[in-house]
Amino acid sequence: MSTVAIIGGHGKVALLLADDLVRQGHSVRSLFRNEDHAAEVAATGAEPVVADVEHLDVPAIAQLITGADAVVWSAGAGGGNPARTYAVDRDAAIRSMNAAVAAGIERYLMVSYFGASPDHGVPQDNSFHAYAEAKAAADEYLRGTGLAWTIAGPSRLTDDPPTGRIAVNADGHLSSGSVTRADVAAVVAALLPAPHAVGAFVQFNNGDVPIAEAIAQL
Repeated sequence: MSTVAIIGGHGKVALLLADDLVRQGHSVRSLFRNEDHAAEVAATGAEPVVADVEHLDVPAIAQLITGADAVVWSAGAGGGNPARTYAVDRDAAIRSMNAAVAAGIERYLMVSYFGASPDHGVPQDNSFHAYAEAKAAADEYLRGTGLAWTIAGPSRLTDDPPTGRIAVNADGHLSSGSVTRADVAAVVAALLPAPHAVGAFVQFNNGDVPIAEAIAQL
């Protein structure tokens, strides 16, 4: 049993993840910015913590996550405003990594996306450009920390029922497809305790392999 701090705790994937982790016997502390969402977060069994990480410095974030065994970044600005996208998806994410180090937390899992890379190829005039740039910068920063990191790279998210099965991009030949949010949550829950997943960028779609088996084969 461990304690997991989820940053961005009211997101669709985060709510499903908290529920999965609590059912597995873990303690979950979910950080989110809108106090109106406290009851929904608490319904997962997680401890609700109202905190706007966009405007918190490293010591403040560290104080909120101290005592956790792992941190999951599942927050995002939601697109639309490039300045806010950089402020949340890049800058706040990086502060959360520094906060994890300051709090003595080794395990850190970043929820990113399938195509995340400095060479993402998204044109500057595309509305997705700021997000692609922000995620690439945050992921690269994470790789340079001393944290025991894993980057989860799901493809296009859907709200379809969970399948419990995925395809992992093990050889670089898997193209981005789609994956249910419930399956993303299950993958993150499976990655967290997997020591062989440390230092891995795990790109995945829905597929044919049971999630536990796919993670074991990384």
